Amino acid sequence: MAKSLPQLPPEAFARIDPSSDDAFYAEPRFVTHIDPPSVRALTQFYATTLPTNGAILDLMSSWVSHLPPEFTGDVIGHGMNADELAANPSLTSSFVQNLNVEPTLPLDDATFDAALCCVGVQYLARPDQVFTDVARVLRPGAPMIVSFSNRCFPTKAVAVWRMLDGKGHADLVSLYLARAGFSHIKSHVLCDGSASDPLTAVVGYR
Repeated sequence: MAKSLPQLPPEAFARIDPSSDDAFYAEPRFVTHIDPPSVRALTQFYATTLPTNGAILDLMSSWVSHLPPEFTGDVIGHGMNADELAANPSLTSSFVQNLNVEPTLPLDDATFDAALCCVGVQYLARPDQVFTDVARVLRPGAPMIVSFSNRCFPTKAVAVWRMLDGKGHADLVSLYLARAGFSHIKSHVLCDGSASDPLTAVVGYR
């Protein structure tokens, strides 16, 4: 359980490469960070968890969002590279922001019906602040879905992430969500890694 994790010290969020994230993400990367079976599993999970319309915040997004084709609402994308976001056909609009420098989102309170964070949580150096602000922009009862695999840019992942295994990652994300005020938090293993990349989604509700 997430409650078994101790209070995390500042050094838990240290990174091997402390240089500017803006420079690291300056060049677009038109790649997917999980393999096709994991992508399909995530899309199927979204189909059973997300509303079919409404407004979605796609946090730490890129050129793909893996949303099901039946979704017809607005998708506001956040990321670190404007070219990647501009190439994403799922996005209604987008903005670039370094959450490790400014964790407060330029968005109104209670305006979104769901929030997504796909394979990016390992890079957050201020996760409590970011998740708390995501909770602010969600409507009551809206889900936040945080999905992750075992892939990352290790020099940019925070120390505590690099120290944990898949179960530990799920507990850590659950802790982030709990500290931000989310409830009914549950971890879902979408792919166990036997025939594809491992993939887990942790969901909490505003």
